[in-house]
Amino acid sequence: MPFRDRQDGGRQLAAALERFRRERPLVLAVPRGGLSVACVVARALAAPLEPLAVLKLVAPGHPERPVGAVAEGGASWTDVRLARALRLSEADLAELAARATPELLRRGRAWRGGRALPDLAGRTVLLVDDGVATGATARAAARAARAHGAAWVVLAAPVVAGRLVPELRADLDEVVAVELPFELGPLARWYRELPPVEEGETLALLREARRDEGLADGAGPGAEPADPEERETVVPMRGLECGRTGLDGTLGVPAGARGLVVFAHGAGSTHAGARNRRVAQALRRAGLATLLFDLLTPEERAEDEATLQLRFDVDLLSARVVQALRWARRRPALEQLSVGLFGASTGGAAALAAASALPGEVRAVVARGARPDLLAPEVLARIDAAVLLLVGGRDEMVLSLNRSALPHLRRCELAVLPGASHLFEEPGALAAVARLSADWFGRHLPALPESRPAG
Repeated sequence: MPFRDRQDGGRQLAAALERFRRERPLVLAVPRGGLSVACVVARALAAPLEPLAVLKLVAPGHPERPVGAVAEGGASWTDVRLARALRLSEADLAELAARATPELLRRGRAWRGGRALPDLAGRTVLLVDDGVATGATARAAARAARAHGAAWVVLAAPVVAGRLVPELRADLDEVVAVELPFELGPLARWYRELPPVEEGETLALLREARRDEGLADGAGPGAEPADPEERETVVPMRGLECGRTGLDGTLGVPAGARGLVVFAHGAGSTHAGARNRRVAQALRRAGLATLLFDLLTPEERAEDEATLQLRFDVDLLSARVVQALRWARRRPALEQLSVGLFGASTGGAAALAAASALPGEVRAVVARGARPDLLAPEVLARIDAAVLLLVGGRDEMVLSLNRSALPHLRRCELAVLPGASHLFEEPGALAAVARLSADWFGRHLPALPESRPAG
C-alpha cells in the first residue's frame, strides 16, 4: 500500500506541497479523517491550521453515494445529475442541508473554541483531506474558502480519484495528490492502517496544533515545532509474524536528557495516538527522552476474533515493553539513563507488568486510566518502582479497580482528576495528566544517570 497511515500520507503530501511554503498558506483541514494529514502538512510547512466542518448530504435510502455536501457558513455543492436521478427537488435538498446545520454549528464551535473562521482575503489555502472519492466534501469546502476571501484554493490529499480532477477544477485552482488512480474505491485500500477518528482525538489534535502555532497563549501563528529532535524509528522485536522484524515508533531525545520514559498505549491505539503524544511532548520539555511504539503489528490490530484478544494479552504486551526498553537502553545516548514507564488503559497494565518483571531497573511508573485488575496481586506486589495511578473522577469503574489495587502496591499514589472521563477529553484534563506525569518522573527518576547492564 502507498501509505502506512494518515501521518505517513501527510508526510508524503507535505513534500509535494513544499513549493507553497513561501506563500505562507493557511491549511484548512476537513476533519475528522483529514485532520491527522493536515496537522503533519501544517507542521512541515510551518503554516497555521484551521478546521472546517463539512457534512455530506445523503438521500434517504441511498447511503452509498452523497448527493452533495454543505459546509459551515452555508456554502454547499450538489451533484445535480444524481439529484435528478433520485428525483430530489430543490426543497428536498434544502431540507437535507437544514438538517445538517445544527451539527455543523456544533462542530465548528467545538473545534475552534467558539472562534469564527478567519478572514482568508488574498490568502493561499491548502484544503487537506485524507482522500477524495466523490469530490462532494472538497467542492463544498472550496466554496466555503472562497466565501471567506481565499485568493487561491488548492485541494491536497494523499490520494484523489483522477477522474474527478477536471470537475474539481470548477471550484479549485489546483489539485495536488501523491496518488491519482482513476477510481479511488474504498479509502482503506490506500492505507495499511485507517482507524476511525474519534471526537476526542480531533479535539486533542487541534489543541496540539494551536499550541504549536503559539495560539494557546495568545501568540501569533507560525511557531516552530516543539519537538525537532523527535524521530521515526523501528523497534526490533522478536517473535513477530508476517515477516516483520520490528514495530514502528517515535524516539525523542532532548539535549541533556536526564531520564527515559517508555510508553505503552491503550487498546485500539498506536504510537501516533494524540493523547500519549501530548504527554510525551511535555516530558521532553521537562528534559526526559521518550519512546512511543506500536504494541501490535498492523495485522495483529485487525478487528477480528483471532486478533481482538491480543489487545488484552498483558503477558504479550508487557514482554514487548521490556524488549523495547532494553533496545532503547542499548543506544549510546540512552544507555546510562534511569527509566520510567507511562501506560494508558490496557497499556497501563502492560507497563505495571513490565515494571514487575524488571525490579530495580524501572524506577517510576505513571498509569493513566489503567486496568490493574488484569494483573494478579502477586505481580503488583513485586513492583518496587514508584507508581502513580491517574484516574478521571467520572471514570467510576476504573477508579474502583485502581483503588482495589492500592493495597498490593508498595509505593503508590492515586491521583483523581475531578470531572475527567476515561479518555481525559475534557478541557485541561490531558494537560493536567502531562503536568502530574512530568512532576512524578522528575521526583523519582534519579537526576544523575546510573550505570546498569542493558540486559
